[in-house]
Amino acid sequence: MKLDMVHDIQAAYRKLIDSMSKPGTISDLSEEAGKLEQFQGCLPATYIAAQMLLDTEVTFKVVSEREGEVTHLLSQSTYAKEAALEEADFIFVLRDAAPGYVYSALEAAKIGELMDPHCSATLIIEAEGLSCGTKLELSGPGIQTTAKVEIQAAEDWIDIRAERNAEFPLGLDLIFTDTSHRILALPRTTQVVKEEI
Repeated sequence: MKLDMVHDIQAAYRKLIDSMSKPGTISDLSEEAGKLEQFQGCLPATYIAAQMLLDTEVTFKVVSEREGEVTHLLSQSTYAKEAALEEADFIFVLRDAAPGYVYSALEAAKIGELMDPHCSATLIIEAEGLSCGTKLELSGPGIQTTAKVEIQAAEDWIDIRAERNAEFPLGLDLIFTDTSHRILALPRTTQVVKEEI
């Protein structure tokens, strides 16, 4: 069965909204990912996120060893335009990106302006897994007290994210995807700290 670009993408989008409104909630995109017919150059959950988020009105940047190939694919399937890292609305940091690129992308991404805080970037970061990794404690809007998550990411991104999100309402929203077709959202309003051992 082929991925339905209307119904399946809408279903996946509802899952993303659920993860965004309740940080710490991991949504499963396995059903939608199972309908992808070919390798897209990125994780299936990342490709589905791109189909949800990209259109002719927004720009994006791919950070990957296969940047040209994936950029071409996403441009063709969504009609979104590529932009420089500092100007992109959506930044996709794939698993094969060279070490330090998650940090660099977080550092370079636009965080909006006080008059237009919505003119900021969302980063979609591929992780090995959303379990058995660095233990994190989340707090903030959408979380009753605290939520606990684990992210198996190649780099330490917590401090630079906190620094870029220090002046609310300015900041960056993060979406993590993993090899098991799961998705986890960390809006700029979510406080993230490493869990004390």
